[in-house]
Amino acid sequence: MNRMFTKASGILLIAFALLLGTLAGPAPARAAGTYVVTFKEARLVSNSHVGNEWYTEAQVNGKNIAEGASVKVSSDNIKLYAYAEEQDKISDVGETSKSVSASSVTSSGTTVKLKVTVTENRGRYSGQSAVWEFTYTIKKQK
Repeated sequence: MNRMFTKASGILLIAFALLLGTLAGPAPARAAGTYVVTFKEARLVSNSHVGNEWYTEAQVNGKNIAEGASVKVSSDNIKLYAYAEEQDKISDVGETSKSVSASSVTSSGTTVKLKVTVTENRGRYSGQSAVWEFTYTIKKQK
């Protein structure tokens, strides 16, 4: 009787462990590798009476990055973010983001350009816009 009880409890223990493993879901996928992301520049492409004093900000996976700086990323998905603000009494703001799949990065590297449009919201130039172009490069680390 004791032996049958031990076998039954062992089977139940295995079944319970398998059930818990299924409920937890599959193991997370491994990162596709390490990539070097460089924020090359933020360039004012056009400005139709929006303003002359600007603040720009760039991020890679939620972390600020300075113009010309690089950051290493180990992820299947690389999130790029660009923000431009015309600074006056009532600031005008534009922002955009893009997710880049690591699998889309070519062997020679990939250049990503994000366009940010800032539209004047008050005054006689209301509705006019300025366009910024943020340039990032992504290379697989060897």
